[in-house]
Amino acid sequence: MTVPTILQNIVARKHEEVAERSARVSLQELEALAAAASATRGFAAAIQSRAAARKPAVIAEIKKASPSKGVLRENFDPAAIAQSYEQGGAACLSVLTDVDFFQGHDDYLQLARNACSLPVIRKDFMVDPYQVVEARALGADCILLIAACLDDAQLNELASTAKQNGLDVLIEVHDAAELERGLKLDTPLIGINNRNLHTFELTLDTTLELLPQIPRGKTLVTESGILHRTDVELMLAHEIYGFLVGEAFMRASDPGHELKRLFF
Repeated sequence: MTVPTILQNIVARKHEEVAERSARVSLQELEALAAAASATRGFAAAIQSRAAARKPAVIAEIKKASPSKGVLRENFDPAAIAQSYEQGGAACLSVLTDVDFFQGHDDYLQLARNACSLPVIRKDFMVDPYQVVEARALGADCILLIAACLDDAQLNELASTAKQNGLDVLIEVHDAAELERGLKLDTPLIGINNRNLHTFELTLDTTLELLPQIPRGKTLVTESGILHRTDVELMLAHEIYGFLVGEAFMRASDPGHELKRLFF
């Protein structure tokens, strides 16, 4: 398995981060915090119910910056953005918590979730069970597992830890081999990233080409590259109802209004 260079850098940093954080807060302390966290809000169920009704299920992303595009939004208020997304019709939120590459923060997830009633996925690079328990302690309802930077044993371990902590899982894949691996997990959500993680090229054909391999019982979420109404219509025409969108909203003056304009 070849891990793209930018992912190699991020993953290496994540292992350092886990060591740093676990030195400050033990896994046992974290497990106590997770057990005391408020009840989860049903992330997968929110996506599945919209998709079953043939309506767009939008995971609206709160993201200040990215490695490839730099700062996306100078006026960054996670709570206000979350409220705007909820009013705009989002099914769920995605909040970046990675500090070094995306200028995220754990606090952003808590601020966003406390400001609305939507389920929230912690968008980060999971490499260790510690981070999964940490996600629940922060109040997350779901975690992201990226097949490109995890082997099968890691995927299974992290998905199992998520289940033990009552968290839903979104498995992210970007080619047929990763999809085959992701489908082995007992999780209903499969995200297809339209961005090639090796080249950072973007094409919606990635989702359309992998679509025939998605079995019944799995709910597909198309990720990256949904920028125009025509992109949305293309996916809906292929009966794809799950969307994860960030950049198009983050660059808009009113993210929730842009969500409503694009999807509804």
